[in-house]
Amino acid sequence: MSTGIIIAVCATMLGTSFLSGIFGMAGGIILIGLLLVLLPVQAAMVLHGITQLASNTWRAVTWRKSVRWDIAAIYSCGSLIALAGWSLTGYVPDKAVSFLLLGVTPFMMRAVPQDLQPDPESRLQCALYGAGCTGLILLTGVAGPMLDTFFLGGSLDRRTILATKAVCQVLGHTVKLVYFAGLISDPGTVDPLVAGLAVAMAALGTTLARPVVDRLSDKVYRLWANRIVTVLSAYYALYGLYLVVIPLV
Repeated sequence: MSTGIIIAVCATMLGTSFLSGIFGMAGGIILIGLLLVLLPVQAAMVLHGITQLASNTWRAVTWRKSVRWDIAAIYSCGSLIALAGWSLTGYVPDKAVSFLLLGVTPFMMRAVPQDLQPDPESRLQCALYGAGCTGLILLTGVAGPMLDTFFLGGSLDRRTILATKAVCQVLGHTVKLVYFAGLISDPGTVDPLVAGLAVAMAALGTTLARPVVDRLSDKVYRLWANRIVTVLSAYYALYGLYLVVIPLV
């Protein structure tokens, strides 16, 4: 990477980690979008996994007193089952598929009947979403829209959502790193300097976000979180459709 691209990527990592530190979402989906434009899919997945692993680990440590470990444990079981299944395929999607899946997933979840709406305190749903979100991570690099919609569907307060979701995402991005860096024959290369800067930007952005979270109310948090998911999902769905249509024109 050139110096200019490294600076741009680092600035984006700082900004997206700050955004994720506030809402526990959106930062990762913005970052993967940029990396998919700049890098091959495998390399983008690995660098994104390093950044998000650092960001979510730091967030989990920051809010560790609010973690719902029962939810995280059941989610993890579903996640590991998904890894076992996907590792048998070695599938790497193209960019159009990745963007389309990123975009349409939240809208599909919102179309679910009211009595089947997401509830993070349901053990069955925790396991199912663990498997589903991990599958989506291995397809697109992130499961943010699905995981965000899942956690926003219950009655958990913002600190519990941030903390528990961070633990779930630590596992998810660890799974992604194992899959793309270990199970795929050509994982791509990531500059160690860029990887180190990614970890530093993730920690800094998360730290800067905590005072903002303390000032938010749960009502405002949920309002803006839903708006962010909707806007980003619509953008990525349209961009994925654009990537599909352009080669046909």
